[in-house]
Amino acid sequence: MHGGKSTQAARASNSTIDDGPFPADLNGSNITYPWPVKLYRFESQGQPLEMAFMDVPPSGQAASHEAAPIAVLLHGRNFCAATWQDTTSNLSAAGYRVVIPDQVGFCKSSKPAGYQFSLHQLALNTHNLLTVVAPNTTATVIGHSLGGMLAARYALMYPSSTAALVLANPIGLEDWKAVGVPYQAIETTLEGERASTYASIRGYEQATYYLGLWAAAYDVWVNMLVNVYQGSQGGAFAADQALVVDMVLTQPVVYEFGLIRPRTLLLIGEKDTTAIGKQWSPPEVQARLGRYDVLGKKAAAVIPRSTYVGFPDLGHAPQIQDPARFHKALMKWLTE
Repeated sequence: MHGGKSTQAARASNSTIDDGPFPADLNGSNITYPWPVKLYRFESQGQPLEMAFMDVPPSGQAASHEAAPIAVLLHGRNFCAATWQDTTSNLSAAGYRVVIPDQVGFCKSSKPAGYQFSLHQLALNTHNLLTVVAPNTTATVIGHSLGGMLAARYALMYPSSTAALVLANPIGLEDWKAVGVPYQAIETTLEGERASTYASIRGYEQATYYLGLWAAAYDVWVNMLVNVYQGSQGGAFAADQALVVDMVLTQPVVYEFGLIRPRTLLLIGEKDTTAIGKQWSPPEVQARLGRYDVLGKKAAAVIPRSTYVGFPDLGHAPQIQDPARFHKALMKWLTE
């Protein structure tokens, strides 16, 4: 464990918040984040773990910001907390306190061996973190991609702690295995994870996220991910990511959309075609997967108290591809 003064005791006696300072290479990532990083230290599944996060106060306010409304931002599988920089700035300017964690197994957080990854476990970890840093408060939960699938699970598990739910191109709008995606052994997925390079990651993101286009700004996020794959804990990261792929493929949330209680906003880049397992599926299955222009509206029709905003010309990451339009829609809904 890293050094540093424990500034706040968690509910459990073995859980603390650590303000640092930390080494440049924190759990296998040496990318500099836009705001100070803290560590939530806790025990899970018999292992001592570290969950890195940023806790950003409302703009112009001091560090003591307990009265501000809270937003928690949940990153996607090919992202880290830092990719929420623009969204965090918009929320902070609107008076929100913003908590942005790296989930266990990702980026600057612990990469445990033998961890049983589940959406329920990650939601529990996130809820416990929020309980420590902001006791007795509700949060607006905003998730993108895998973070959207996790956000939906969080809202189902903790409806009274969820003030509002925002799903930005979430995965999990369909049950891929029910649509025909064959199961792939974790060992096979791990081989692909170990082979990840700048070229393979950019190729996937360029085709799926940005519709074949590319901008220099996108390189920042590709390199952030490559930094972890090729970093000091790259092997552990690849192993955890293989388990994460298995998690999202085998733990559908779509069947429970009708049970979501908080008011919900879906922000959908309608040209998105993301689908877990598409690359190893037969062509006839690939052709019917990942139709976000259809799936987003279908989800909105099932989720009670939902609002749908579609971006007909955007892909999987609308908050990066067209941040001005994305944040205009987000902030308008939040203030309604």
